[in-house]
Amino acid sequence: MAERRAVAYGTWMVPATGFALLALGGCRGGQRVGPAVVANEWLGTATVAVAPALNLSGSSDFDPARFADLMASELSYADGISVIPVSRVLAAMAINGSDRIASAEAALELVALLGADAILVFAVTEYDPYLPPSIGISAQLYGATPRAGGGSLDAVALSRQTGLADAPQGSVGSRGILARTQRVFDASHEYVVAGIRQFAAERNADESPYGWRRYVVSQQEFVRYCCHATIRELLGVEQSTAGFGAEPRPGSASP
Repeated sequence: MAERRAVAYGTWMVPATGFALLALGGCRGGQRVGPAVVANEWLGTATVAVAPALNLSGSSDFDPARFADLMASELSYADGISVIPVSRVLAAMAINGSDRIASAEAALELVALLGADAILVFAVTEYDPYLPPSIGISAQLYGATPRAGGGSLDAVALSRQTGLADAPQGSVGSRGILARTQRVFDASHEYVVAGIRQFAAERNADESPYGWRRYVVSQQEFVRYCCHATIRELLGVEQSTAGFGAEPRPGSASP
């Protein structure tokens, strides 16, 4: 196996053995297919706060605050959702004397304090600063959110739930978790690349000299893609048919 030496390339580290391949792959092309608006039929009109990112990756190669800002930015593309920025969440947490959300109860307290319907809490579980990049995200959506038919979920009742059977329709688990997802976005996998290409087309990446590869060679843009795909999953947007890089089910063929 070739030694994984690296040279600086923008904000990623590029293995020296793959530099030529990357340089040759930056051609422009493709056509914009439309704005990258995230469908939101399940959650409906809602105000959602975004909590600061937890760094569980063991890496110091990224800024968790900037990561959370990008998550909030991508959440603003979801139809019908108003986003409470990370700075306001941090201020509310400071009032409670905390610097992280350690429980469902703490998440629901913030929902009430901020006057939100829900809060997105997430952790970065893996972060590889070499090309092709790899980022792991574990995310949960907690709340008291509007439901179809005009009703709402009670944050206090949600905090007392103990099992899946107690969860109201539209939620996926206990203790106020309305939705959850855990993924590793590894750009060496074909299904992830397929998602990146679709996302790039919607963001008009063909205007960049790198074309769709802009969302691989740029640290910030790859983080944007990972946040976007995470939000799609939380909102129940079908990944496989939309082409946003769903991991193939066992026994299925890769794209």
